[in-house]
Amino acid sequence: MDLPTLWFWIVAALFVGYFVLDGFDFGVGMSLPFLGKDDTDRRVLINTIGPVWDLNETWVIVAGAALFAAFPEWYATLFSGFYLALLLILLALIARGVSFEYRHQRPEAAWKRRFDRMIVVGSAMPAFLWGVAFANIVQGVPLDEGHNYIGTLVDLLNPYALLGGLTTLLVFFTHGVVFVSLKTEGDLRVRAQRLATRAGAVTVVVAALFLVWTGLVNGTTWFWALAALAAVALIGGWLANARGREGVAFSLLAVTIAATVLALFSALFPEVMPASNDPANSLTIANASSSDYTLTVMSWTALIFLPLVLAYQGWTYWVFRKRVTRRSIEAAAH
Repeated sequence: MDLPTLWFWIVAALFVGYFVLDGFDFGVGMSLPFLGKDDTDRRVLINTIGPVWDLNETWVIVAGAALFAAFPEWYATLFSGFYLALLLILLALIARGVSFEYRHQRPEAAWKRRFDRMIVVGSAMPAFLWGVAFANIVQGVPLDEGHNYIGTLVDLLNPYALLGGLTTLLVFFTHGVVFVSLKTEGDLRVRAQRLATRAGAVTVVVAALFLVWTGLVNGTTWFWALAALAAVALIGGWLANARGREGVAFSLLAVTIAATVLALFSALFPEVMPASNDPANSLTIANASSSDYTLTVMSWTALIFLPLVLAYQGWTYWVFRKRVTRRSIEAAAH
């Protein structure tokens, strides 16, 4: 395996980390209107991700930086052509982060409701738009000879891409609700399990449609193998949640997201940005990558620092592994 190909899969792995970790963050944020019966419930929900949400978001920074350094042509085409969609994702992430920090600064119910809405929108919008973006990348977009996107925002909102966005929205929502059941106790835990069971049933159908559609257009042997793994893990996670085994369900949903991301990258390989209007204008691993010297330096850097990042994040999750209860929230308020 040459260095450009290696870094194609490293970028894929970084996006796997981002979608698995920030995915359940998005799901928890979107669950506020469904599980937050009162302010204490909503504070419990927010506190389940309070110690880790900002750490989870750093994965998208690392993935974006790796994409910029390893495949500058891909980065330039993607961030210029999808500028508005990516800007909306950025603004939503900012609004969500601000809401986590400012929600508790004043006691008025109206103040808290305003930031709760920002959390919901700031979670749902990225969850949907990431799916739209990746579906368009896999499907291909119109590019000129200079690898510049020549379509419009409306072109990006095609039926296949919208189905991709709905798929990521539902998978992240279910993943997040299962995480709530894993991190809470009592009535909130029971309600989260029930909601995850209902949402999971819809997710299985929508995700199956998206994966089959993708496979019929861009399917490879590796794609179908990974898509099958994603499907089995999703159904297994749904069944495990229905039986009250939220730990198993959460792990299987993480496998679902990881397998789906890798399946999309395998459908894309060896291209990184297919041109739907003329295959000659497509960006490939070969013509979009940096020099071997750059990729060599990046490889040594990743080899040294990535294990440290993983160790630190694992330690953080271990420290904050306990369940969040209403009693702890009520006690902290006095």
